[in-house]
Order: sequence, then C-alpha cells, then structure tokens
Amino acid sequence: MILQGITFYIFATIAVAGGVMVVAARNPVHSVLFLILTFFTTAALFVLIGAEFLAMVLVVVYVGAVAVLFLFVVMMLDINFVEMREGFLQYMPIGMLVGIILLVELLMVLGTASISPEVLATGTEPIPDLTQRQNTAAIGDVIYTKYIYAFQSAGMILLIAMVGAIVLTLRQRPGVRKQKVADQLARRREDSVELKKVQPGQGI
Repeated sequence: MILQGITFYIFATIAVAGGVMVVAARNPVHSVLFLILTFFTTAALFVLIGAEFLAMVLVVVYVGAVAVLFLFVVMMLDINFVEMREGFLQYMPIGMLVGIILLVELLMVLGTASISPEVLATGTEPIPDLTQRQNTAAIGDVIYTKYIYAFQSAGMILLIAMVGAIVLTLRQRPGVRKQKVADQLARRREDSVELKKVQPGQGI
C-alpha cells in the first residue's frame, strides 16, 4: 500500500510538471514532447487505479495519434516564432478575457454539481461488481448508451481537427506537376492516339 502511494505521488508530480512545461517551454517542439510525457504519466496513473483500458486508449489515441500529429504540424509549418512572440502583448487582453470566461464557466459547473441534487444523483448509480463485469465492457455500455451523443460529437471534433491539420500543412509549390483525374477521365482516344502506317522497309 505504501509502495502504491509513493508511485502515485511520483507519477502525479511528473504529470503536473510536464503540464507546466507544456505551457512554459519556449520551443513548440519541446512543448509537444512534454505533452507526450504528461500523457504517459497519466496513463500510468490510470493503471494504478485499475483502469487498464483507459490507459491503453490514452497511449494509443493521444500519444500515438494526437501528440504525434501536433508534432508533425509544428515541424512542418513554416512559422516565424520570433514575429509571433513580438505580437504576444497585443493579444494578451483577449487571452485574459477568454481565460476569465473559462474560469467562470468552470466555477458555475462545479457549483451546479455541488448544489443540484439531480447532478449528484448521477454519481450515485450502482457500479457493477468487477468480478462479474470487466471495466472495458462497462465503459462500452456507458459510452454507447448514455453518452452516445457526446461520443459522436467528440469523433466529429477529432475529424475536423485532422482535416484542419491537413489543410494547414498543404502547400502549393510552383513547378510541381500534379495528377488531374478529371482531365484524364475526359481525355478522348482521338486526342491522344495517332495511328501511323509504316511501309515495309521504312523507318518510323
């Protein structure tokens, strides 16, 4: 029991420190690497509480897809970070306003959860016995029944993020010949094929 507590505090400290470095690091590539470290330590915390499926999903989805996607976008975009930092003070009031609004919304949600009995009732639903029901099957039942709309919305958000990353990294380079499928399909045989009648003993 003592070993589990020590392990929890070690992983929790690394996760919090990694989250702080994601925001504090000057190099965006280093920020993404610290984000990957935070995801790994969070997955370790899930393993400590017995949620192996959530730990696996966190590593496979966030570390293997989202974080790597962030890393590729940061490395492939030709961004002048010196000019971007010069205009940081210009957008600071807007950023502070957005941060205050988010803080107020979080306080409202926490206040509603602590005051409203309907919200508290959702947390008192019976939990199935782990000896009779695996946590993976229980999570699947909850996701695809009670939270199906939230699950589908999260999928749409990830799809939009993926398309946005592809659009941001798409560059039009001059002098590069690309395939035009519509022109190839509209091409006629008379425009591309010419028959030559070669007489015996003559060259082409």
